[in-house]
Formats: sequence, C-alpha cells, structure tokens
Amino acid sequence: MALKVGFVGLGEMGGEMARHVATKGKKKGISVYGFDLQKKALDRAKKHGVVSVKSLSELARTCDVFIVMVGYDHQVKQVVTDITKDGKKGAVIVITATSHPNMVHECAKIARKAGIGVVDAPVCYGLDGARDGTLMSTCGGATKDYDKVRPVLECYSRAAPHLGELGAGEIGKTCNNMLHWAHSIANYEVLLLAKAYGIDAQKMRETLLKCPGKNGTLERWDETKFTWQEKDMDIALDLAQKRKVLLPMFGQVDQLIKMFHADDVAELLYDKNKAHYLGIEYKKKPITAD
Repeated sequence: MALKVGFVGLGEMGGEMARHVATKGKKKGISVYGFDLQKKALDRAKKHGVVSVKSLSELARTCDVFIVMVGYDHQVKQVVTDITKDGKKGAVIVITATSHPNMVHECAKIARKAGIGVVDAPVCYGLDGARDGTLMSTCGGATKDYDKVRPVLECYSRAAPHLGELGAGEIGKTCNNMLHWAHSIANYEVLLLAKAYGIDAQKMRETLLKCPGKNGTLERWDETKFTWQEKDMDIALDLAQKRKVLLPMFGQVDQLIKMFHADDVAELLYDKNKAHYLGIEYKKKPITAD
C-alpha cells in the first residue's frame, strides 16, 4: 500500500532524514512531501525527490504519516495542533525531538480528538547519523501506530526498536543521554589526568578506544557540542523524582555537565601544554616532575 509521508522541518537534520526516506522509500511505495518556513530548505529537499507544499494545512490533508523534526516543545505542540485541524483520521504523527514524556502525552491528547495517532521516536547520533542514514530511533506508542510508521523510520535509522507504550521512546532517549553526559565528564577527567602527567590527550583517547573502557561518546568526542545537556538532565531528574528513583551519581552529573563547553574538550585534546577544569588550569608535566 502506498504511503505518503510528510516532513515538518527540513533543516540540517530533517532535510537529511527526508532525503533517505525519499530515496530508500521508493521500493516500499513511500512518497515524501515536506514543509518548512525556509525556502532554501524546501529547494534543497526538492533536489532529493521531496515534494514541497505551501502550507502545513496542505501537508496535513495530503499525508498519512508525519515526521516532526523541530527543536522545541512549543513548536512540536503547535505543529501537532495544526496537523490535527486538517489531518486524516488514522494518520500518525511521529515526534522526533527529545522531549519530556508528559509533553508527548499532551500532544497525543490533542491528536486523539481528530482520530490521529502519535509515536515518540527521538533520534540519536546527531547530524552525522542523519547524513549517513544511521540514526538510532527509540520508539514508543500503540503497536498499530508503530507498525504503520516503522518502514519510514527504518529508511533513516540503523534500528528503530519499539520500547513500549507512548513515552517509552523519550525515556529510552533519556537513558542514552544520561550515559552520554556521564561519559563526557568521565572522559574529560580521565584524559585530564593523563595530560597532567605529560601524556598527549588525543593519543590517550585513541589508545582508550582500543581498551575495555571505551565508550561511544569518547569515539565521537570531537563532535560533542554541549548544547542540550541542561534540558536532557532536567528531564532525567524529573522522571527520577516522580518515581522516587535515587540517582545520586547523576545529581553530580547534572551539576558538573552544566559547566562544560566544546572549547574545553578542544583545549584538552589539542593544546599541547594546558587544560582547564572547574576553574583551575592544569599544565602538562613529565611523570618524574614530582
């Protein structure tokens, strides 16, 4: 059965995701439509077989599945509200942003009135994953809704496991985010110690990637932007508080990660002599200096 997929948001991430669905989805009978406020984004997407539409209302009337790739919760809610005004009964909206499960349920309540389903499927691996079609989608929602959107998600994802009811996808992404930010701190402290004893931090990193202590964050360390850590940890700690789950280590992670910046990592890895941590400057010294 032919499936019409509408992308809302064709920026760096959404544009690449739409490209993969447009190219890989042909064999599955999938056609791709897109809407974005930026004409440049629409023009870029057209080159890859995405049919541009002039309004969200037109997209809603045309498509069966909607991939919402916008950055903030208020934007997600507005998109869901607008789609449900003109969308078809039985359509499914996929929320790909990292959000609180409560927000996803608020969107589902809005969509339900129009007979439209919602699946939460936030993505991991960032822009590189979007370009390569190797994002990881963690999914939650009713089985019938997930089954409908799964062929679409698999066009841009290395995997798209169904973790459970609506909101499970966001909790899955939160679990990943918690490990990512904890690894960011652990990686920094480990490499800082090596550098303080005169070992080149980048060489130490490359060595650790061959050791049992390696982690995915260390592998992609140069690309960590330190953009969403506060939002990610706020969601994690709020979820823990609601169920009275004790997370003492992540309380520390929450405080420490707020102080990090991509420039700190760049200095640690590529400045030959010094690094800064928690306001203190550390200089490289030979092991025998003590």
